[in-house]
Amino acid sequence: MAAKPGKVGFTGGYSLYALGLLAFINLLNYLDRNVIFALFEPIKRDLHLTDSQLGWLGSAYILVFSIAALPFGLLSDLRSRRAVIAWGVGLWSMFTVASGLVRSFWQLFTCRAAVGIGEAAYGPASSSFVADSFPGRSRAIAMGMLTAGVSLGGVLGIYLGGKIEGAYGWRLAFMAVGIPGFLCAILASQLRDPTRTPRRIAVRKYLKDLELGATAIARHFAPLLIMTALGTLLALLFDVLYGVDSNIDVATLAAFVGLGLAWNISRWVRRIQADQIDETPFGGHIADAFEDILKAGKAVLRTPTLVYIFVGGALISFGVNGVVGWGPTFIARQFNLPPAEAATLLGKWGMIFGTAGTLFGGFLADWLRKHTQAGRVLTVAFGFLIGGPLGVWLLTIRDLSLFIPVSCAVFFFLSWYNGPIAAATFDVVPAKIGSTVIGAYLLFIHLAGDAIALPLIGKLSEIFGLQKAIIVLPVVAFIGGVVMLGATRTVVADMRRVAGKTGGAIA
Repeated sequence: MAAKPGKVGFTGGYSLYALGLLAFINLLNYLDRNVIFALFEPIKRDLHLTDSQLGWLGSAYILVFSIAALPFGLLSDLRSRRAVIAWGVGLWSMFTVASGLVRSFWQLFTCRAAVGIGEAAYGPASSSFVADSFPGRSRAIAMGMLTAGVSLGGVLGIYLGGKIEGAYGWRLAFMAVGIPGFLCAILASQLRDPTRTPRRIAVRKYLKDLELGATAIARHFAPLLIMTALGTLLALLFDVLYGVDSNIDVATLAAFVGLGLAWNISRWVRRIQADQIDETPFGGHIADAFEDILKAGKAVLRTPTLVYIFVGGALISFGVNGVVGWGPTFIARQFNLPPAEAATLLGKWGMIFGTAGTLFGGFLADWLRKHTQAGRVLTVAFGFLIGGPLGVWLLTIRDLSLFIPVSCAVFFFLSWYNGPIAAATFDVVPAKIGSTVIGAYLLFIHLAGDAIALPLIGKLSEIFGLQKAIIVLPVVAFIGGVVMLGATRTVVADMRRVAGKTGGAIA
């Protein structure tokens, strides 16, 4: 059964505490996912990798994160959001620490992919939690504070990764950034939900509710497990036949995992139609789950604003996350700096101006909202229409004294979108399917965005050089800003439609 709504009394102080905790966890989220970008050069040296393989390591968590975001968003709507958050934080922390123990490309690829599972659990649940805690005109500011971790944590991961790697090596860097997550998982498990009746999280009962026994997992996910195992065997075979410089092994595994997922979904649909199963692998009645998925899908297709947000978000993800991923390596090679120094340089200024941009974007969006209901999408568009051309200029600069101030401006403008784009999404969808829609959004933007960008730039780097290949990224981000302008024509009507269905007014 879906989680029953029930207004839980919250004081302003407790809402701020919950927001603060979730914002800090989001910082760790992006810190753990981005720390690898500061470590590309030493990892490449020690594990004897190519630029293409580095790109695949950057995309490993994105591929899994994208696929898992939708079912975890659904699970958050059906079950306990705080439980999903707590388990997600613990899982990604464990595999971040394990990344420091690997001895080969495939071991590191597997750990980074597993990090994506935990982070997929966190994203939709935490966004929905904060959106329900701060309804109305303060939502974009709250979402901006939550997503401040995107910029702050992302560049802090690069900064700390460079610092720790320079002093102790890249293996200890992974371990050091992963450990704090275990404490945060415990704190998250004690949060009170803003709209749902509080329940005590009992590990044994929760595992039982989710049907997470080995037999149940094998039953529900047999096609995916089979195809993943087959893809792994073929990838290992191709690795032996063609060597570490080939990308055939990685592409083979990715293809088989995708085929396994498609087979799994089609199998569920056939069995549902034949009335052979009555429960989802995530707990709850199957009708509830697929009803929410169908509602989320219809909400996207019938809401023009969401189409703009999804397409623009994918272009933005391609450009911004690609720059974050390849930025430290670009600086190290372009200015002949040690990898640790390059990562520290980028991380320090990015942390300051990226965080400032994220917070400013939230305040600007809510200020513009007082004058126009399209204020949130306008904020997103303006940030990229300004920051995209600045980014192109930045990547052509060969003077470090000019590069630093221009990079600060680029970080500032390209960070405006974080809070407003999430708030705009919740503005145009019913609250009860908010997590599922966010899960679908994360799946789409990452699969169509940075999952492609990181290995693509790696391959282009091997052909044309990184200095030329990386220029693609800010150009695509600028196009994302142009697409977001289209949402200004539709967002007001979509907000009114949602308000009419829920019997409320536009906040």
